Amino acid sequence: MPLINSAAEFREYILDFAFTEDESSVCRRGQKLTICEDAAEEEVRSTVVTSSAVNAEIPVYTNEFWTSRQRAASRLHEISYRACFKPQLPGFFINLLTDMGERVYDPFTGRGTTIIEAALLGRNVVSNDISPLSRLICEPRLYPPSVSEIKERVDSIPYDYSLSPDIDLSMFYDEKTASEIMSLKSYLDGRKNSGDEDHTDRWIRMVATNRLTGHSPGFFSVYTLPPNQAVLPERQVIINEKRGQSPEYRDTRKLIIKKSVSLLKDIDKDKLSFLTSAGDNAVFLNADAAKTRLIEDGSISLTVTSPPFLDIVNYRDDNWLRCWFNSLDAEAIGREITMARTAAEWASCMQDVFHELFRITKPGGWVAFEVGEVRNGKIRLDDYIVPAGITAGLECAGVLINEQNFTKTSNIWGVSNKKRGTNTNRIVVFRKS
Repeated sequence: MPLINSAAEFREYILDFAFTEDESSVCRRGQKLTICEDAAEEEVRSTVVTSSAVNAEIPVYTNEFWTSRQRAASRLHEISYRACFKPQLPGFFINLLTDMGERVYDPFTGRGTTIIEAALLGRNVVSNDISPLSRLICEPRLYPPSVSEIKERVDSIPYDYSLSPDIDLSMFYDEKTASEIMSLKSYLDGRKNSGDEDHTDRWIRMVATNRLTGHSPGFFSVYTLPPNQAVLPERQVIINEKRGQSPEYRDTRKLIIKKSVSLLKDIDKDKLSFLTSAGDNAVFLNADAAKTRLIEDGSISLTVTSPPFLDIVNYRDDNWLRCWFNSLDAEAIGREITMARTAAEWASCMQDVFHELFRITKPGGWVAFEVGEVRNGKIRLDDYIVPAGITAGLECAGVLINEQNFTKTSNIWGVSNKKRGTNTNRIVVFRKS
């Protein structure tokens, strides 16, 4: 379909949007959720329309706008990171609001879902995150080596089994596994410090970082909490005692290659070309999202992002082990990350971000800002984001609420789907006139 060029066109499209297995039919509109069947007897969901609590003129649309049933995401996204959204979310807006070669931006990149999806769809990318871990996890996937290159490099890394970590990690790793991790760390640090680090080294670093802890034999560690977070050592000791477990040997070479094969399984020549092109033109920043001076005025066609939410997620504690492996200062990084404890404080930080987004967004460009409901559903952050965007000079096209199935991750966070938390996928959409 032609690109949408106004807030009015966007609202008309969303109002008429209907989800089916083949996305071929439009169901009737209504003031409450309507589920019917089209001529092919497939389930169709119509868009529910209400109004924003802070501005009755801002429409709120509820539907299943994207789902894994519509389009399976690339396996290249399967890098665990806490508080990340599904690739179908940015994909929906990238396809709807941008053309090939246009610039897509994420000021809070995290694991890089927006960046990787935009690259796979043939767009250019600009990435920013206050944590340098983000770039280490995201950038290597723009330059994926072949499996044979990865295997050859992994097999060439010298493993010294006399090495042991400089901190106690015995609650996570078998002694032999810990020596292999230290050998990897020593090799990668040496390559980086000497200036010899290449795309294959960066890929191995990314995969090894992702495999440090998890809850299956596919990870380096004994069973621990899911891979999007790393518990503190004292907590892992309790987990081990409760489960009656002790770390067993994990073959780190084998696991790196196995994960690499999985990540690269659906990367064909066309996708590889898109990724490489995006990588060659990519901009990676490690800055405050409100102070991205290296991004030119009016250069961004679409921003799709999800910011830190109050104090619901502790990024520093979740990533301490990843920081250690990559010789990063977790405490220093944690101090730089926005961890506002009140909605008013958070809204003030986001207001500064929106002034910056207004500056860098081109006329006719868009911002899709994903927020959630926190504090047991008592706080809806879109109520703060709508006025923040308008104050910055953007036009609010509406709020989208995507209905999703309950997830295991939400259970772990203590978040109930459609009631509270980031799992609700509430997206505030703005346009720069």
